[in-house]
Amino acid sequence: MPKIVDHEQRRDEIALIACRVVAQHGFEQATIVRIARAAGCTSGMIAHYFETKQDIIVAALRLILRRIEERLTQVDGAADLLTLLSEALPLDETRYTECAVWMAFWGQVPADRRLRRVNAWLHREYLRLFERCLARGFSGWRSWRAATRDQVLRSVITFINGVTASTVASRAEWPAARQIAQLRLQLQLLHAWAEASAATRRARGRAGPA
Repeated sequence: MPKIVDHEQRRDEIALIACRVVAQHGFEQATIVRIARAAGCTSGMIAHYFETKQDIIVAALRLILRRIEERLTQVDGAADLLTLLSEALPLDETRYTECAVWMAFWGQVPADRRLRRVNAWLHREYLRLFERCLARGFSGWRSWRAATRDQVLRSVITFINGVTASTVASRAEWPAARQIAQLRLQLQLLHAWAEASAATRRARGRAGPA
């Protein structure tokens, strides 16, 4: 009996290996030949699944997004917001590799129209994922104005992107404990600001028109 190949699984395996190659060598040096060598196969085998290196990177990004969503979903339902969002930080080797790929990808986005479209889609997916986390973890979330929720959401994503970039650029300066401490502070500040904004709005409502 011929061996049955799960092509989707094989694509994921190649995409995962590509993540490691990009994290180790950078986008430009992550050639198809190098990815094939790391995967233990030929360049022709890679070409059977992906037409270009860009296709491999896009598949890798989709795989990373799926893995992040799985981690966020699998976290204990009783976990607090800090624990939940920490799943998106480069705290260990797996997440560091994922974040290094993101950084390499971002460097290519401005010059490539297709990658700009992919980046826009990924950003929308991140907004969806993190909004779900914030709604679950922030007390008072649903009582805040839509504009306040949007500002908090985008601030959290911007902060996590900043920590990601800083850690990839200088890993020794950003150990896991520092990343978590800074995220804790950011969440506390954003929650306090949003609650103060909501309290001010309620007080104005009680006061009525001048």
